[in-house]
Amino acid sequence: MSTRALDVDLAIDLPGFTLRVKTQLPGGVTAVMGPSGAGKTSLLEAIAGLRRRARGRVVVGPDVLLDSAGGVALPPERRRVGYVPQDAGLFPHLSVVENVRFGSRSDAEAVEAAIDTLEIRPLLSRSPRLLSGGERQRVALARALAIRPRLLLLDEPLAALDPGLRERILPWLLRVRDEWTLPCLYVTHNVGEALAVASHLVVLHGGRVEAEGEPRALLSSPAVVGEAEAGIENLLPGHVVTHDTAGGITRVRTNAGFDVSITLAADRGVGAAVTLAVRSEDILVCRAPVEGLSARNVYPARIVALERTGPDVVLRGALGNGGGELMARVTPAAVAALDLAPGRDVWLAVKSHSIRIV
Repeated sequence: MSTRALDVDLAIDLPGFTLRVKTQLPGGVTAVMGPSGAGKTSLLEAIAGLRRRARGRVVVGPDVLLDSAGGVALPPERRRVGYVPQDAGLFPHLSVVENVRFGSRSDAEAVEAAIDTLEIRPLLSRSPRLLSGGERQRVALARALAIRPRLLLLDEPLAALDPGLRERILPWLLRVRDEWTLPCLYVTHNVGEALAVASHLVVLHGGRVEAEGEPRALLSSPAVVGEAEAGIENLLPGHVVTHDTAGGITRVRTNAGFDVSITLAADRGVGAAVTLAVRSEDILVCRAPVEGLSARNVYPARIVALERTGPDVVLRGALGNGGGELMARVTPAAVAALDLAPGRDVWLAVKSHSIRIV
């Protein structure tokens, strides 16, 4: 979506500095990154109307939520902004269904749509204290959607979850992105999440916008390189195609159209939606077609870019026939030895055991 969905021109006095953010954001998902204390959460709270002393202007589409000069400052309940904090923020004295209905103004249709999108119907009678971390985040996201928001604000929704949890919220975020088509600000420290979910990236540092643009284009920028050094996962949404019990393999077709063989996951039915995670350092790069290799997943690709991220280099490889990109982490020595350069053809290989379902 190329139309402007969100205009922000805000100043917020915080302990030690003033957060100053001026940007015009497109529709879809914008990831917000930056070091701790950069003002990411404060930005979301100000847009939601939870920072009463925020001054400036916030406009979502045609709707003015804040205009200090014009005397407009809608209270949070009139902004129709869905906000999901890190801790989910569920009311412990209410059941799941009561939490989802809270603030929905008796809009039964929106409540039912949110319940179905997040598939939480079996949880409706439960108390929040009986939910797992992933379930709590799904309920919080359903509650945010049930108000038919103009804008969705997500403050590190995966931060409190064990990365090994089967019910990680990422697949549900992708589903909300694709089915509800809301403008969304998504705070994260994980570069892989930003690449998988967002079409735009804003990096805050020291209370200012340090960089913004298409996420992959910012991989080697000083604003992102520190987060990228910590590791990048390729996150691949798709669905189960077949199970080979004898061979110990499940085949998944990604939304980008290429197949991936993973360790047998027979508990996931054929047709089930899954999201795969592949660490960039687990992808091998070859300059010639691969033969006699135990890795079940080998893909021809063309190098799009080589981005220096600290001591290593991230290779972005475009798969054939519009199959999207995979990122591999290699050393500068490997770049020199293999004579890697943008435009060169390579083969990317990854073992089934190196791929996990999130």
